[in-house]
Amino acid sequence: MSDKKKVVIAGASGMIGQLVLEQCLSSNEVTEMISLVRKTTETKNPKLKEVVIENFADYSGQDDTFKNVDTAFFCIGVYTGQVPDKKFKEITVDYAVAFAEAVKTANPKATLCLLSGAGADRSEKSRTSFAKYKGMAENQISSLGLNFYTFRPAYIYPVPPRKEPNLMYRISRILYPLIRLMGPNGSIKSTELASAMFKVGLNGADTEILENKTILEFS
Repeated sequence: MSDKKKVVIAGASGMIGQLVLEQCLSSNEVTEMISLVRKTTETKNPKLKEVVIENFADYSGQDDTFKNVDTAFFCIGVYTGQVPDKKFKEITVDYAVAFAEAVKTANPKATLCLLSGAGADRSEKSRTSFAKYKGMAENQISSLGLNFYTFRPAYIYPVPPRKEPNLMYRISRILYPLIRLMGPNGSIKSTELASAMFKVGLNGADTEILENKTILEFS
């Protein structure tokens, strides 16, 4: 059983970040929750504090925000093709690394969980921007020496209803019963992924890289 935790999360408005936030707020193990946001939300909870961040690549002046943080979740992401490649790299790599560096500065012994993706390429040679930049972010964060865990889910089935971001996801949702037949390497429910991230974030794991099958074992 873990000790009481102070947790910080970036990306709580996203599909997985929102579920991780809910788990943290409902847990007796989390005593303080910091959510980094572009603008405040209507979420009300006595242990939640929202901090508005103007630039997610620069946390200068935010030392108090990260002070005494035990666990950090980075869930900010953008779908391939939604933004130009330069912006995609900034969000995927620069935002994630800046967040990790801020956590490291405040508490070198903190645990950091990164929402990465299947196929993340740590050789950084992939011709696919998603794989290359995810691998790049993993490499840079891993080198910081934090208690680091990277989650590489395959297709994520969104349990709470949402407007699918593109045609591929609309088709995947329809075909989910068939995708499930691919076994534990092919897909994961959003609730399962969030549950696994929450548990590993508070209690750790035996391996830094968690592929889809391993994530399911923690859910």
